[in-house]
Amino acid sequence: MKLKNVLLVALFFSYFFMNSQENPFSTKWDNGFKIENADKSIKMKFGGRLMYDFGFFSLNNKAETNGYTLASENGNEFRRARLFTSGTIYKNIDFKLQVDFTGGEVTLKDAYITLKKLPAVGNLRVGHFKEPYRLEALTSSKYITFMERALPISMIPERNSGFMLFNESANKRMSWQIGLFRGADKATSDSPEANGDYAITSRIAGAVLNKENSLLHLGLSYSYRKPQENHSFGYSVRPEVHISNKYIQTNVSGVDNVHLFNFETAWVANSFSLQGEYSAANVNSSLNDENFTSYYLQASYFLTGEKRVYKNSMDGFDRVKPASNFGENGIGALEVALRYSGIDGMNNDKMGNITAGLNWHLNPATRIMANYVISNIENNTQYHGDGQFNAFQMRFQIDF
Repeated sequence: MKLKNVLLVALFFSYFFMNSQENPFSTKWDNGFKIENADKSIKMKFGGRLMYDFGFFSLNNKAETNGYTLASENGNEFRRARLFTSGTIYKNIDFKLQVDFTGGEVTLKDAYITLKKLPAVGNLRVGHFKEPYRLEALTSSKYITFMERALPISMIPERNSGFMLFNESANKRMSWQIGLFRGADKATSDSPEANGDYAITSRIAGAVLNKENSLLHLGLSYSYRKPQENHSFGYSVRPEVHISNKYIQTNVSGVDNVHLFNFETAWVANSFSLQGEYSAANVNSSLNDENFTSYYLQASYFLTGEKRVYKNSMDGFDRVKPASNFGENGIGALEVALRYSGIDGMNNDKMGNITAGLNWHLNPATRIMANYVISNIENNTQYHGDGQFNAFQMRFQIDF
């Protein structure tokens, strides 16, 4: 699929809807191009995101002595270059199609259909989408506080193919999700030869407190995973820098099943916020059972008085809207942040990251990010020693 073909399809549908005579469509801009008909039974949105990163990277002397290497001493990349269309058809069917064009390849990210308001069960989603596990993973990359998600993101895939039932409480404060997933190919999102592997992932979450200037969010997730026919399970971990080697890579054979648990919490009080998660895994193997954990705690503060915006318990946090946009008699929103994350992995491999961040939200659709990352690594499997990785990186981001 080429970019021009995607654009042509989007333009065709836009022209078709806007020229409908029986039920005329209207258009508007709301941090994205939106179309809806007169009775609001059909709604569509077209948008995308562009994230351009660059950075400078180094290792300390001990890391070089122990054999650690850099992917690059400095580098730049389009971290994400995505287009999407989403919408509602006849009020009770939702859909989303999102593709990514980074690296000169087309990768399918979200591709799903949702049947809403089903009797007894609520909503059913089918296709390729995020598993209901980890608050930071469910929050869009457009709205996360740091350039990269914390180390727990490495424990299981972010997206997968399958089915999910979900619903919210009547007051929209609480939600539950449970899905059955099959191992999807990363590029096509298909799993034509799943060979018996599957995962059952569930989550319950909600806003225990949700007032105008204060929020307390809590959530629990559980995932049971049955590996493929070769019975292997593993993970690979890089520092919280995408232009980096993966310094911890582990794969266990003879695995019967894996149990993963995650606890999540977030607290917002005016311009200050705290967020943290703790994940634990039990890998049951015919040779030897293994356990590992991963976690993070982060804090952020808006120097200009804004606050983090809570979307809902299923999708996490939303877009920050500056009190005054840059260039419109204002400077936008300035946010400082600090995070510690760690993973105590199998084979006594460990990584601990300290990340400091500064975010400049020029307007609701544009921000510039700067992160400084210090990563301390203990790798007893591949490098037989410890080392320190350092990075300074920046991102220019626009989304609509």
